[in-house]
Amino acid sequence: MILDSFMSRARTSIAKRRQYNRLVAEIDSFSSRDLADMRADRSEMLYQVHKQIYG
Repeated sequence: MILDSFMSRARTSIAKRRQYNRLVAEIDSFSSRDLADMRADRSEMLYQVHKQIYG
């Protein structure tokens, strides 16, 4: 029971980390020009991604 709970939390944590890393890589792939065209701020986007994934 305890091991199942631990494994479940570990899988959830790994899935969140993968999703976070994928989104960060996508944001980092935008050039400054791309961000200017979108009227976006890289640091704000990273903050929002972290907030969305981890709460």
